[in-house]
Formats: sequence, C-alpha cells, structure tokens
Amino acid sequence: MVEILLKQTNKQTTMKNKILALLASVGLVASASAVDVNENLKIQGFLDFSYTNTETDNGATSADAQTLEMDEVEIDFLFNVGDVSGEVHLDNGDSPDGDSGFDIEQAHFTYSLDNGVSFTFGNYGSNLGFEREDPAGLYTYSRAYGDLVGARSSSFNLGDVDSNDVHGVVIGYAGDNYSITASLHNPSGTRENHEDDNADLEVAIAYTGIENVNLGVGYYFTNRALNSDEEDILNFHVSTSFGKVFVAGEYTEVQTENVAFGDLDAYMLLLDYDFNDKFGAALRISSNETETANEDYDKITIAPNYAITDSLGAIIEYSDIDQGSIDVNQLAIELTYTF
Repeated sequence: MVEILLKQTNKQTTMKNKILALLASVGLVASASAVDVNENLKIQGFLDFSYTNTETDNGATSADAQTLEMDEVEIDFLFNVGDVSGEVHLDNGDSPDGDSGFDIEQAHFTYSLDNGVSFTFGNYGSNLGFEREDPAGLYTYSRAYGDLVGARSSSFNLGDVDSNDVHGVVIGYAGDNYSITASLHNPSGTRENHEDDNADLEVAIAYTGIENVNLGVGYYFTNRALNSDEEDILNFHVSTSFGKVFVAGEYTEVQTENVAFGDLDAYMLLLDYDFNDKFGAALRISSNETETANEDYDKITIAPNYAITDSLGAIIEYSDIDQGSIDVNQLAIELTYTF
C-alpha cells in the first residue's frame, strides 16, 4: 500500500520511475537496498540522525533551542508468497507514557489478481500527498506544512504515516499508465470506529501516461457522527523531470462544516537540481492556512544534499518560517543510513 523508497540524498529515482509509481499505488515497493533473507522474505530499514538549531522570535521575546538525537529507527519485513505479499514496519516511535520503544507502525498484506486488481488488508498510510512516509519520501529534512500554535498540519501532511495511519481495506487496480485505489478504514489513529461513526473513505488516482510526468489526484472523507466534525479533503500533485531538474507542485483543500475553523488550503512548490551523481539541492516554497486566527504558515526551505555512500546520505537544510508575529529560523543537519 505504501511506497518505501530511499530519499534523494542517495540519488534514488523516487518519482521518476513510472513502474514504481504504479506499483506503489496498489501494492508494495521495496527499496533498492533491501536485504534478501530468502525467496519469500526481505528486510530493509533506515537510521535517521539529526542536529537542529532553532531560533524563534515572536516580536516580544526570542529563544534558541538545539537538538541532537536519533530521530527514527525503522526495520521493515517484506513478505511475498505466491499472489500474496505483506509488510510489517517496526519503528522506535514514542509510546503514550513517553518511553521510546519499537512499535508496529504498519502491518498489511495484499492479495493480487492477474487482471491488475488487488486487495490490501491491515494497518497502512494514506496514498495522498506528494511528500511520503517517514524520511524515506522527502527531498528535505522537514515537511512542507505545519502550525506553530496548533496541530492542523496533520491535515495537510497526508503522506506522513506517523500522523495518518489507519486500519482498513484497500481495493486497487493498476493499468498500463494509471492506477486507482479506494480505501475504507477506521478514523486515523484508531483500531475501532467511534460510536455512530461509519468508515472513512479515500480514493487516489495516479497517471503516468505522459513521458516524465506523474499526476496524482485524491479525495479523503472523514465520516463522523456530527456533520461539523466531518472533513472533505482534495489533493492534487504533479511532478516532472527534465535533465538534472525535478519540479513538483501540490495543492490541498480541506472543507469542513465547522464554522469555527472554516475551509483551509495549502500549496507547495519544489525544485530539485542534481549537480552530479552525488550532490544536489532542493528549494521548496510552501504555505498552509491554520485554525489560529486565519494566520497562514509560510515556509521557505533550502536543502543541499550529498550522497556520502550508496547507503549514507546527508542533508543540510535551512528553513525560514513565518506565522503571524512568530518568525522561526531553523538549521538542520541530517544523516540517513538505509539498508
């Protein structure tokens, strides 16, 4: 269900391979570095380490903060027996009591038919959004959207599996140059529907019939007992590559009946240029509305990246963030080891 690919620091073809794009929409895509245990089992994963220096100025006061930590460790087990494939993802997410330990991030299996139809069951992430799960699907250290005051960013960072994991079933179909998936699932972060709630719905379509172009469109509906708690989310993203240049754009709209929040939207523009096989740089401009007095979250990110080895990549990122009277400047250095 969810695409697992190396980040661009290792110069993998994240969005440039049409076959991978199709498979990722309906099944399982392993990274190029997955370790073959036997013909039915592969193991892959990553270790993600970072240093950040954050300067925050809210007009009246200012503060500096630094972090140096192992952000995430993930081990993925990929199974494939006949027409059935499956994945179990273990990562070191924090537990509710604050202790850090390995939890099951995702666990799902897929039954594929010869006619391109597939059925996926279990715990998985969304197929919507340009930026994918974990650090594996990012051109940068940080994600495009956020909220310095509230928590609305999860509505826009759709591909972030740590914020948007669900339990349900996916029906998918892959054609020669397009794919479509429909997911019926419980609300994000829950194993059972809340009382009087029905299943949420997600529909995602990917089209790769134009050379070097990937198009994605999707719809997400949160079905709640109260109309004011329901959301309709529309997402569009497009990417293209020519020579050493990769360009992507995304637009997301959240519609709600809650008059206190109103309708919100977000956009992102990304340009990535590879100077050579090892060194590249990404420029990202993004903005999203928030529930906090209609103050937009505006972000500009510059992120050079370097492939130290085939499995070890580095990103040095600078981000300037503005929301209302709050201004944040963040410098980050990230090392990601994939296996």
